[in-house]
Amino acid sequence: MVGEPNKADETDQSSDLPAVTQPASVRRVARDGTVIDRIDVLAEETPVALVYNGISHAVMMASPADFEDFALGFSVSEGIADKDDVGEIEAVAVDAGIEVRIELSSRAFWRLKERRRTLAGRTGCGLCGVDSLEQTVRVMEPVTADIRVSLDAIHRALDNLPEAQTHNRATRSMHAAAFATQQGELRLVREDVGRHNALDKLIGAMLRAGIEPASGVCLITSRCSYEMVQKAVVTGFPILVAVSAPTLMARRLAEAHNLTLVALARHDSAVLVSHPERVY
Repeated sequence: MVGEPNKADETDQSSDLPAVTQPASVRRVARDGTVIDRIDVLAEETPVALVYNGISHAVMMASPADFEDFALGFSVSEGIADKDDVGEIEAVAVDAGIEVRIELSSRAFWRLKERRRTLAGRTGCGLCGVDSLEQTVRVMEPVTADIRVSLDAIHRALDNLPEAQTHNRATRSMHAAAFATQQGELRLVREDVGRHNALDKLIGAMLRAGIEPASGVCLITSRCSYEMVQKAVVTGFPILVAVSAPTLMARRLAEAHNLTLVALARHDSAVLVSHPERVY
């Protein structure tokens, strides 16, 4: 049984913020010419600005839910702050979207301002917070967790994941990131229109719940690019399971940082991309 897969939808969603899903009128046209007007459920997508101590740092298109998880997970996975550096978090609806206002410790905020200052007036390479090719991949400690998980447990978690994706079942357009125990029991699930956002929300939810990333498996319903591997390594997940294929850079990063990467995970098979010794 999944423990509170989307509990934050209820706890941090005020009445002036948009709903995660909305009904919409659509027209289905079949190849044989049959036309049916109906109501579908569509996923909301809204600009979400992460504002640290009054300074806007990043804007993402995201699902309007789980804001505290998102803010904490993004802050930690992007190397902006440690969990203890993050204070009060408030989501506020504004004309252009949603501001998530995050209170940072003076130490973390000073580091953030220094990083922003070094970027001022320079031409970036298109990656958030990066101004040179050398900064594309951050310096990270390798994963040290020494757990082993059966392929049966991974498949058990994957089999139960669709039922836990409540918003995607309605919209068929949202990614999910989930955490499962070594036995394949789903503990937490977070959904978002953005794959990075879903993983950040999961990371934040785990930090808030006191769940140790090294104790189980992270599953994502998207392709596995290097940023997803990077977030997994920073968080300390020993095993990252993706339902789609990885990029070559993602494989290199996982191999170099002792992360077990499992890709193309299906109900009857999986591809062990790096460090297969953790899966039996």
